[in-house]
Amino acid sequence: MKYKLSEIMDIIGGGTPKTSKPEYWNGDIPWLSVKDFNNDYRYVYETEKTITQAGLDNSSTKMLKRNDSIISARGTVGEMAMIPFPMAFNQSCYGLRAKEGLVDTEYLYYLIKHNVVVLKKNTHGSVFDTITRDTFDGIEVELPSLPEQKVVDSILRDLDDKIEVNNEINKNLLQQAMATFENTLQHSGSISYANLGTLGDIKGGKRLPKGTNLITEPNSHPYIRVRDLNNVVFASLSADYEYVDDETQKSISRYITSSGDVLISIVGTIGLTAIVDKSLDNANLTENCVKVTNLNGISPEYLLLYLRSPAGIEAIQKGTVGAVQLKLPIKNIQAIPVPLLPKLEVEPLEQLLLAIFRQIAANVKESKCLAETRDTLLPKLMSGEIDVSDIDL
Repeated sequence: MKYKLSEIMDIIGGGTPKTSKPEYWNGDIPWLSVKDFNNDYRYVYETEKTITQAGLDNSSTKMLKRNDSIISARGTVGEMAMIPFPMAFNQSCYGLRAKEGLVDTEYLYYLIKHNVVVLKKNTHGSVFDTITRDTFDGIEVELPSLPEQKVVDSILRDLDDKIEVNNEINKNLLQQAMATFENTLQHSGSISYANLGTLGDIKGGKRLPKGTNLITEPNSHPYIRVRDLNNVVFASLSADYEYVDDETQKSISRYITSSGDVLISIVGTIGLTAIVDKSLDNANLTENCVKVTNLNGISPEYLLLYLRSPAGIEAIQKGTVGAVQLKLPIKNIQAIPVPLLPKLEVEPLEQLLLAIFRQIAANVKESKCLAETRDTLLPKLMSGEIDVSDIDL
């Protein structure tokens, strides 16, 4: 049976407590914005900001329930996630709650994910692309029976569950790497320091030419943005990346990355870091990031861990300037002091780090294959091309 998207779910608006009221912030209620879930993960578990009960009570934000969906509706449109436990959210997103007895909560998530392209084509706004409530009115979908919905859920969920397992393994591996790195530094009897600018070349990215927009159609010119460094160890090509066209590429071709470069965000969310993997060799880099390339004396893994350590984070914060818009200048990155271990200590450490990071990279690669399989199956399952009516769970 056919329904408008708006008929099968409740559309919930969010809000932001007054930032001038410190008593509204840093509480125990997670508060979502799109930067918390602009990746390909099904669930979002952590938020950059939290609010208090007073902030919730004195603003237009709402609480989403477990297994509600959330979609970004303004600016960066169409990013999606499911909610694993109650969370509040801002006004640039909509909460989507399945209508009981009509659509399963997980099926709704996959159904909206399948229709994201259509939603993006129906955005409004002269400055920012925006999804409105009317956007959901204009899209019709065919709903199978609830038992069939649950079969579809099961097929897609198994793939997403394995991706989540890989993510958890990688999180644990990264924690082990960081603990080993910090422990080695703490127990070293001979640490020296060198400015980062003496250990590698630090080069900026390039702003897109005026009037040029990124494109979603994949080609050989991916464009790395700050958002692509969120919650990753490796900057690795995925379905979330956007691209520049051939003509634009000619004008920015000098500002490309190489495998093994360490990226640092320098505007907006400052201090995000990632190592470029082979899939982004020769990718274009936003002007809001720099690359640390041609490293000598330390490995990319060593540098990444240092920049993410308390000492590295403090050094980045000290180098950040600006009253209105914060920025991390290249000269201040060059001046970041990096601790160096003697050869007898650094060689076994880097061998261990390399083994850990290789396993992280292998898990990232497997998750990418699983995501591609899921994304191939998704339209076939939603359209009925793959018939699940005879499958019993």
